[in-house]
Amino acid sequence: METESEPYVRLATLRQLHQVVANLNTARSLADTLQTVADGVTAGLGYELACVNLVRPDGDLVVAAFAGSAAAEALITGRVGSRASWERRLSMGEAWGELRFIPHTEGWVLIEDDVPQWHTDGPEPRFEDEWHPRDRLYAPMYASGSGRELLGVISVDRPRNGRRPGPWGQEALQMYASQAAIAISNARLRANMQRALVRLEREQQALRASEESFRQAFEYAPSGMAIAEMGGDQHGRLLRANDALCRLLGRPASVMRRYSFSDLVHPEDIGTLLRTSAEGGRAELRLARRDGTYVWVSLRNSVVADTADGPRFLLTHVEDIEERKRHELQLAHRASHDALTGLPNSAELRARLSSRLCSRPHAVRSTAGGRDPDSYDSYDSGDYEYGERAYRGDGFDFGGCADPGAYDPHVHAIAPDGEVDDGTKGLAVLFCDLDGFKSINDRFGHHTGDAVLIEVAHRLTAGVRDGDTVARLGGDEFVVLADGLGAADAADLAVRLRNAIIPPIRVDGRAVRVGASFGIGWAECGMSVEEVLNSADQRMYIEKRSRSKVHRRAG
Repeated sequence: METESEPYVRLATLRQLHQVVANLNTARSLADTLQTVADGVTAGLGYELACVNLVRPDGDLVVAAFAGSAAAEALITGRVGSRASWERRLSMGEAWGELRFIPHTEGWVLIEDDVPQWHTDGPEPRFEDEWHPRDRLYAPMYASGSGRELLGVISVDRPRNGRRPGPWGQEALQMYASQAAIAISNARLRANMQRALVRLEREQQALRASEESFRQAFEYAPSGMAIAEMGGDQHGRLLRANDALCRLLGRPASVMRRYSFSDLVHPEDIGTLLRTSAEGGRAELRLARRDGTYVWVSLRNSVVADTADGPRFLLTHVEDIEERKRHELQLAHRASHDALTGLPNSAELRARLSSRLCSRPHAVRSTAGGRDPDSYDSYDSGDYEYGERAYRGDGFDFGGCADPGAYDPHVHAIAPDGEVDDGTKGLAVLFCDLDGFKSINDRFGHHTGDAVLIEVAHRLTAGVRDGDTVARLGGDEFVVLADGLGAADAADLAVRLRNAIIPPIRVDGRAVRVGASFGIGWAECGMSVEEVLNSADQRMYIEKRSRSKVHRRAG
């Protein structure tokens, strides 16, 4: 039966407990909160020593705060006990609600484990509930919620009244541990929020610094840069263009925002631009200047994507490659053209000729069915051989062709039949060899010979149509490719070119004359390039031998 004074004692203890709980919520940091928890035990719950063991991220518990003894605090603060040792302790002894009491009679088995602890020797208890120096009392702190995550453990020792706590003291310690867990959770949340705010502020500062760095790099880059929209009705529209790009294209920034690159690109390069815009990467194309000229640029695109919304912008780097492109074109021209005359050389001639020929022979007229071999019938009747395909009057037999319906855009080269102009138009190959050139070269030197070759090249070029090819095969040999000519047309062209070469050529005040022999061959599908050139060469030699030396030599 409780005495008359006990309710007043308990009320005073409750007031102290209320104060220490209130103090838990005034701590500003996690470290302050942990120390306040330890101090509250000694100040409001009647124990001389209190220790707060906090669960670390790895699961072990560290002594995070101590109250009641400076010597003990220096001895064990910061030391770590394994989770396994703590779980063994919390499974032993007597369960007082959430509390765990391990009497000195059982505590001896814990002396050698790795949990930081302090203890003193003392006499055996004189009465049943007397506190022994080796008694241990633990108050686990669990996070609120269904998971009951262990946050830490409060260890208490040496009750001031020298007795084990009764039901009132047990309830008070258990309630205090519950409030301490809430305070620790709140302190961690505040600490996490503060760290998040600090991190966010740093990230914002870094973002602002990055944006400023990008702005300066964008604006003051030595080569052109632009940002364009992606998607929507304004896809490809330029949002920003730096000074270098504006100078390169001769347009102010305010005007550049009216365009997209598709408005500025050369019509022949629009396909390249569209592929580059869709796929990213690099392309070389031409952009229009304000004065109407075009400049070669290297254009590199990078898609600036948003993880949620997908591609948003296109960052384009534009580099002026006009000089490099001009140099490349010069090198390509030198590789494909004769250094002396500027005409296409032998390799270029063969390439152009090869582009017109395929390996299938042209349609051959057949006499099957009693047809006239010297006349073409319409393709609705008769039998015609066409390479591996044959027309039988009811359609083409493709003979195993993988795609019979595929359209073949190749126009087959055919040759006129004989010397008589039968209306057939073909690709004429005129092989020209100069007559009397060797004697000029030997007599007046290579300087004069080179001047003669240059003038002959000029006269040949002036005597053909636009689109025809005049090439120097080597030495004093030239070749003319003229498409769409009949037999008579080719013969007339040879005469005109020969007559254009005959007039005197003045070199260093001296007049010299050369003649020319022409052989006319025909490029026909099914023939090789060498076969075509050899055919024209042979006809030239036949023509050269058929004329007397007097007629071949013009002076």
